[in-house]
Amino acid sequence: QNPKTSAIVKQLVTEGNAGELQKYFGSRMEFGTAGLRAAMGAGISHMNDLTIIQTTQGFCRYLEKNFSDLKKRGVVIGFDARAHFSSGGSSKRFARLAATTFVSQGVPVYLFSDITPTPFVPYTVTHLKLCAGIMITASHNPKQDNGYKVYWENGAQIISPHDKGISQAIEENQEPWPQAWDDKLIDSSILLHDPYATVNKEYFKDIQKQCFHRNINKETNLKFVHTSVHGVGHKFVQLAFKAFDLSPPFAVPEQKDPDPEFPTVKYPNPEEGKGVLTLSFALAEKDGAKIILANDPDADRLAVAEKQESGEWKVFSGNELGALLGWWIFTCWKNQNRDTCAIKDVYMLSSTVSSKILRAIALKEGFHFEETLTGFKWMGNRAKQLMDQGKAVLFAFEEAIGYMCCPAVLDKDGVSAAVITAEMASFLATRNLSLSQQLKAVYDEYGFHITKASYFICHDPQVIQQLFDNLRNFDGKNTYPKTCGRFKVSGIRDLTTGYDSSQPDQKAILPTSTSSQMITFTFANGGVATMRTSGTEPKIKYYSELCAPPGNSDVEQLKKELDELVSALEKHFFQPEKNNL
Repeated sequence: QNPKTSAIVKQLVTEGNAGELQKYFGSRMEFGTAGLRAAMGAGISHMNDLTIIQTTQGFCRYLEKNFSDLKKRGVVIGFDARAHFSSGGSSKRFARLAATTFVSQGVPVYLFSDITPTPFVPYTVTHLKLCAGIMITASHNPKQDNGYKVYWENGAQIISPHDKGISQAIEENQEPWPQAWDDKLIDSSILLHDPYATVNKEYFKDIQKQCFHRNINKETNLKFVHTSVHGVGHKFVQLAFKAFDLSPPFAVPEQKDPDPEFPTVKYPNPEEGKGVLTLSFALAEKDGAKIILANDPDADRLAVAEKQESGEWKVFSGNELGALLGWWIFTCWKNQNRDTCAIKDVYMLSSTVSSKILRAIALKEGFHFEETLTGFKWMGNRAKQLMDQGKAVLFAFEEAIGYMCCPAVLDKDGVSAAVITAEMASFLATRNLSLSQQLKAVYDEYGFHITKASYFICHDPQVIQQLFDNLRNFDGKNTYPKTCGRFKVSGIRDLTTGYDSSQPDQKAILPTSTSSQMITFTFANGGVATMRTSGTEPKIKYYSELCAPPGNSDVEQLKKELDELVSALEKHFFQPEKNNL
């Protein structure tokens, strides 16, 4: 019933444009553990009013089957500031339609009245003990995209088999229910609640449990610049600084207000590094700020840059900031807990493609480290399991600039990470140390961990399949490569097939998934490299790391060795010319 998407389809029919119609209606968006992520537009392959209604109807039926008390507890729905003028789609509109679906079935809905960061949804699920949460966001994707992200009652993103169950329920509930289009219905409903004020108060109270140096924060002369990259983060990072008694950061004026066009950046993704931070650098130079904090548009990720002695800006990688935050959060914990027995219940987590620096810190300090599959859905669920067993999960991170610094949110959170980074920098400044100097100190103490990651773009699923099949049948059938250029391969773990050469029974310990590609190579020189497909983008990614024991200080030699390993990986395993990547 949306006049804009309707008109688009009718126009194509009139033109007899079978090619475009095939694109719009050829296949339905797939609902996976990351929910939905696609461009806004007409047809079942895009995010629009109808596909949102169908998805929510399926999710509602699935929740009814799983929770006898759904009508007592309810769900939370949040949204970012994305909008798509030509198809009439927007995050707010989609959130209201999703709310209408639940309310029409007698389910209480906690619908935020305004934009919020993504972490507020999992926080609300836990805080109000709800059955589930939905966040309408496409995070840092291009401006035409939107997404539908789902959280379970434990406050973590869903994992299998929920995605399969929801997907099946969507298939069974495609016809819109009688009141599906009438979103005015919710405004007068007693089932509609607005958690905005409560959550804004409680969240900032909860993150203050991670504030350990209030006096330093009040006094510090360190200046910060913050950018929300045209997303939702501005107001919330300002409030977080206030909660920690820090002076507010300078906000990049051109980027502080939400704008679905993202006019000042090519991609609204701070992971892309310096291109996204151009305006931040300029403001920092003007105001004499040493540190830049950048959130992605839904404020669940954080990038950090620091001005060096040379006048250059250093943008920290996700692994480097993970090392700093891991060191910092453990140091703060240690200062609070003098009881040496307590450490046996302390855990930190990171994903398998992230740096192993936390493992090195854990080994030396005596706490537990665990690695999970890629993505915060795995870390959030594992953290909850551990917390239910009475363990303390202090920190989890992934190299894609995602950090979970606060047990109140079982997902990555760029708001708490920003303010905790600011407190860490303020504390270090009292010792005349920069973040970069402290990072070097961490590596000196626990061993250098040098990482390098990138990706190739590939729009053809068959080429991707062939590339990985080739790696599994490298020297004849069912043989993996024994070398990569001059580098000898000493171990293989294939999480698509479940093979692991290092295990006695050759079976991988981490869960395997045939629907995505992921192979990890260990090399005789201590290097590790993983190749995997992305769940949300047409990319084949790689992640590589060289770890040296403490005391090996020849960093330049390590970097050179890793560069050569990566070049060999690209040349022999990706074969970009042959595969047209």
